Amino acid sequence: MAKELLKRITIEADKCGGKPCIRNMRIRVTDVLDMLASGMTHKEILEDFPYLVEDDITAVLS
Repeated sequence: MAKELLKRITIEADKCGGKPCIRNMRIRVTDVLDMLASGMTHKEILEDFPYLVEDDITAVLS
């Protein structure tokens, strides 16, 4: 399961400075971690970014 989740994290040299992103989008792993660290809930993040799904957040935390 963890291996499948980690496939959601992608790295492309020409996107976001080569930083890890979620599913080839311009949402960096660090962006989601910062949101969580600031106190946002999973539900709030998913409402603000409707193209993300719960498994994306789980992958970031992995």
